[in-house]
Amino acid sequence: MQLGLNIGYSGAAMSAVLPLVEHADRIGIDSVWAAEAYGSDAVTVLSYVAARTERIKLGSGILQMPARTPANTAMTAMTLDALSGGRLLLGLGLSGPQVVEGWHGVAYGRPLGRTREYVEIVRKAVARDEPLTYRGEHYRIPYDGDDATGLGKPLKSILHPVRSAIPIYLAAIGPKNVALTAEIADGWLPIFYSPEREHIYADYLQEGCARAGRDPAELDIAPTVYVAMGDDVDACRDQLRPFFALYIGGMGARDRNFYADLARRYGFEAAADRIQDLYLDGRKDEAAAAVPDELVDEMALVGPLERMVDRLQAWKDSRVGTLVLGTHQPEVLTALQEAL
Repeated sequence: MQLGLNIGYSGAAMSAVLPLVEHADRIGIDSVWAAEAYGSDAVTVLSYVAARTERIKLGSGILQMPARTPANTAMTAMTLDALSGGRLLLGLGLSGPQVVEGWHGVAYGRPLGRTREYVEIVRKAVARDEPLTYRGEHYRIPYDGDDATGLGKPLKSILHPVRSAIPIYLAAIGPKNVALTAEIADGWLPIFYSPEREHIYADYLQEGCARAGRDPAELDIAPTVYVAMGDDVDACRDQLRPFFALYIGGMGARDRNFYADLARRYGFEAAADRIQDLYLDGRKDEAAAAVPDELVDEMALVGPLERMVDRLQAWKDSRVGTLVLGTHQPEVLTALQEAL
């Protein structure tokens, strides 16, 4: 197992984050991951990080597929990969209906078919074996709709990529999306991953790998694990409870929240229902207080460094290939890197 660093939505705070990223680069942390929602974008952040680091891999965690055409994503990926000397890990995801339709102003659509086609097009464009053409249900290149000019022609990127294939990671939560990820992606970016409950996903991962005829060990499972370090374990848990409450309670509608559904599949049905009810009623502090200790302990690293190092063994024994740490503390990176 190797370690990564998640710097989140850091576009407006690079002066605070950059020393941590440079430290991670120096001590051998494998990758750094930047996120986007409806604020700072990940591409600009990764470009800046690429210029200030030497060896650390650059992960987009994630680029929102509905915000970009597949060809634009391929152009971006090839450019970042070239500028960084082949260090890009291309993390993609659909986001959610609230952001896709409320911010980007496009239909959320059918995620499974759209994701499969999107990844196929990105790979074809990057491979650059031939001019880009595609005939799918969601994407048709060149475009040939009723409002087309008829002037579109197949094109091949004028940028010669440094690699003919860039690793693609997919963010996925639901069973069918996880199976699809295991089938078509190089890595999986899960949220709220528990090394004790890997059996929840085992069948879906096996199904996807079987469809592709691949060994499940070839898929890099790279969850983000948030960190709160301190002597008081309860106080550290309290630092992270609002984060879990936000996702389980507030990221989605009452009857369509992927994160609440995941908590229920993990066995936290009653807690998920209570967190969601409280959060949607505007009682956010109570919702945070309702996040169980067990949930935080399984899916985060909390407490003194010694406790985190002990907890690291469960992650090393799991199927996780890259443990992406959500922390602002360089001493955490150093201690856990040394422990590995």
